Amino acid sequence: MAFYPEELIEEVRSRNDIVDVISGYVRLQKKGSTYFGLCPFHNEKTPSFSVSPGKQMYYCFGCGAGGNVLTFVMQYENFTFPEAMQSLAGRAGITLPEREMSTEQRQRADRRAKLLEINKEAAKYFYTLLRDPRGERALAYFQKRELTAQTMQHFGLGYADKYSNDLYRYLKKKGYSDDLLKDSGLVSVDETRGGYDKFWNRAMFPIMDVNHRVIGFGGRVMGDGEPKYLNSPETMIFDKSRNLYGLNFARSSKRTGILLCEGYMDVIALHQAGFDNAVASLGTAFTSGHASLLKRYTKEVYLTFDSDGAGVRAALRAIPILKEAGLTAKVIDMQPHKDPDEFIKALGAEAYQKRIDAAENSFLFEIRMLERDYDLSDPESKTAFFRRVSERLLTFRETLERENYIEAITRRYQIGFEQLRSMVNHAGTREGIAAREKPLPVRSRKTKEKDDGMNQSQRMLLTWLIEEPSLFDAVGAYITPEDFTGELYRQAAGALYEQHSRGELNPARIISLFPGEEQQREVAGLFQAGMRLPDDSRDRQKALTETVRRVKQNSIETQMRQLDPTDIAGLQRLMEDRKSLAKLHIYID
Repeated sequence: MAFYPEELIEEVRSRNDIVDVISGYVRLQKKGSTYFGLCPFHNEKTPSFSVSPGKQMYYCFGCGAGGNVLTFVMQYENFTFPEAMQSLAGRAGITLPEREMSTEQRQRADRRAKLLEINKEAAKYFYTLLRDPRGERALAYFQKRELTAQTMQHFGLGYADKYSNDLYRYLKKKGYSDDLLKDSGLVSVDETRGGYDKFWNRAMFPIMDVNHRVIGFGGRVMGDGEPKYLNSPETMIFDKSRNLYGLNFARSSKRTGILLCEGYMDVIALHQAGFDNAVASLGTAFTSGHASLLKRYTKEVYLTFDSDGAGVRAALRAIPILKEAGLTAKVIDMQPHKDPDEFIKALGAEAYQKRIDAAENSFLFEIRMLERDYDLSDPESKTAFFRRVSERLLTFRETLERENYIEAITRRYQIGFEQLRSMVNHAGTREGIAAREKPLPVRSRKTKEKDDGMNQSQRMLLTWLIEEPSLFDAVGAYITPEDFTGELYRQAAGALYEQHSRGELNPARIISLFPGEEQQREVAGLFQAGMRLPDDSRDRQKALTETVRRVKQNSIETQMRQLDPTDIAGLQRLMEDRKSLAKLHIYID
């Protein structure tokens, strides 16, 4: 945010009405003074996503996503802050000044822009060649795979000519230097051969980032050449571990979850069949970077890998990575067919949807795959199997969750619940789970409950002050920004009080003061407590008085704990403040 002054950020924000902008992404319906719709950041059936034209903020009461119009564009489009500023400034007809960069930063940004430009030119060239007589073989390949012209156009499919320097000569005519072309990963240059192409005589799959910018390519050889599939090397703009094929389309899907495939053709076949939530990794194993990327768009991932041994191993590697990222994983059974493309061709979209609906819990899938290593007709092998299952069940740290899985295993393998639980407890004793899983002491639980209640009181007070600025005069006599505990609460309250002193209240502007997306989300939550003041005058005064008293009492207790024991004057002041609490009563009209 340091690239732009606060005044300019506020101008861009204020010139883009949040309801108008979000309406372009989410269908909103007005209820009272607020608009509601289905949250674009998590799957839901009942609208919990609210947009307040008065506050110029959005907030989802389901997943906690929230912020102002800049935050929304950043979150939805996966934009950086400068990219969001550029997008909204352009929408409002505002010309942004050139951002101040060091020489090195400027050179790097220019090089990135040039590499994106080269990839775009290459994609256009491959696209054109596929529809040229020279591309007949690749076109026949795609048609044999039953892809429609519309699907080929949607994914920008193309063809790299059989001549090994065809693209190089084309891009040189466009004026690009050998140095840039080498950095693009599309071309190699040496003294003996001159310039020659990375991809030739291949059906081409442009790889796009979530903003539809071409960042690399995959190519399938036409004929018997090796390797069968070839991907762009990693470049300044192409990181295989942080991009997924098809995510630029899947992130906007209205379907539940994300379908994770192994290959480009699986993704394309599924999209053509109506499953526009399919993605695939880019010729590499699934990574934590991929999982983090998916988490921005979904909470549930369906693994639809090949049903052969390699596909099973890939699924078993991906499951713990997804779990570590906090995602729920399920596994789709495609037997007797090898992959989603083959399944769709043989049985159709309706049958595939049934397989999605019947997808297997990832832990139960892992146990089923583990079973293959044991002979359950042999008592010793069967005991060893359940011993391994018991060890795996220990990965569930919550007792209720673990016992739910014990119950599921007992149903599947016809073993007594108490028998298996005893084995799990025995394994837990060996591994020290008893020490790890001690319940919180009563005092700790009460402290946590108190902290949660106090945070709610502070949020309610901030929300009420925004919704009814006339309360500032009554509340300000008792509560200052320093009475809000927690750095984020204190900063937000300080900005709010300062705005009020200047005769304005602009919570959306306060959000822009915080640099991180997570901080902006939390601040938005501070101003959306979800509990309004009662309409009845006596009830209003009672609710406000009790809330102010709780916040002030907590502030005094916090200061007491932090007070230097030798600070007698400070102690006397806090004791006086504590006495005055008993008499505190707020009168409002």
